[in-house]
Amino acid sequence: MDPETAAEIPERDLLRLAQKGSRDALERLIMRHERKVFALAFRLTGSMADAQDAAQETFVRLHLRLGEIQAERGAGPWLAAVVVNVCRDIGRRRRRSRLAAMPPSADLPDSLPDPERRFSARESEEALRAALATLPEKERAAILLRELEEFTTAEVARLLGSSEVTVRSQICNARMRLRRFFSRRREGTR
Repeated sequence: MDPETAAEIPERDLLRLAQKGSRDALERLIMRHERKVFALAFRLTGSMADAQDAAQETFVRLHLRLGEIQAERGAGPWLAAVVVNVCRDIGRRRRRSRLAAMPPSADLPDSLPDPERRFSARESEEALRAALATLPEKERAAILLRELEEFTTAEVARLLGSSEVTVRSQICNARMRLRRFFSRRREGTR
């Protein structure tokens, strides 16, 4: 399978090929998801090393449990659930609080037009990192999956093993905490 053709293959077809034993298809699936898996792991753990461990463990589980994934749904939701669970396990093993962060400039264009805009974007990123760090683990996971990863509330509930009502409550609480955080921050800078 050449690289140009593989990019055009729908994920469900790649998943089916990987489930039938195609190493190439499995590698393509991993390449399609590696950035998102790492970014979510980093946001949840706040540690580059822990995020790398979580991503590696996630892809090991993908390889071992490939047959569990429904091709029609794609690998994304399954991988997100695994990342959340692996990060929880890492957190339990570490027994310490971690800073929830975004990878540096992960969602920013490579070259912002001027230094002032670059500085402003970096400041915003640091503020979001600090705000996310104030959230309890479950609220942080719910809002990251819903708002940044753009899963539906039903998907987030399924990924976190919660009810939709619980997820809505966690997201609402997280939004209120984030608003208070930014409000206090604005008041402190005046």
